[in-house]
Amino acid sequence: MSSYPTPTLTTKRLTLRPLAPDDAADLFAVFSDPAVVRYWSAEPWTSIAFAENAIARALDGYREQSEVRFGIELAETGAMVGTVNLHHFFPQNRRCELGYALGSPHWGKGYATEALQAALDYGFHELRLNRVEADIDPRNGASAAVLERMGFRKEGYMPERWFVHGEMADTINYGLLRRYWDARERT
Repeated sequence: MSSYPTPTLTTKRLTLRPLAPDDAADLFAVFSDPAVVRYWSAEPWTSIAFAENAIARALDGYREQSEVRFGIELAETGAMVGTVNLHHFFPQNRRCELGYALGSPHWGKGYATEALQAALDYGFHELRLNRVEADIDPRNGASAAVLERMGFRKEGYMPERWFVHGEMADTINYGLLRRYWDARERT
């Protein structure tokens, strides 16, 4: 079995680190915001217990080394403002899926781009991934822009794939190959 440790990564403005039990309040603040989960297939969290359960699952994942789940922390303040994770690994094929969320007060500041760049670089260069996949609601233009900035390419469209907040929602599938990533870094 392959193992996927979650290290601590630093960027100019962020620290990406494993989640800890004392992150529950910050994590709850992110995922209880209806704007953050607007395009997710889950309702906003309604109690801190959701955050505590998510952290417990993350701690299990760290012990099992079955996923890479980072809390995104502002280096300047130490506030945890979001998450980015590499999950659903397929070791034989050297691929996984990407998920991320950032608290709405922190949108539009380049934090998502900075966090994804660090996580993807770790995935391609340290974990030796060949492919990372993401799927988003086509109405989520900000998320599409972040993925495309990272070099992801649109690979498919699936109508009415999810039932989200009382309505059927479509999906756009994105893929990023290591060779796209490496070419992007050279330019």
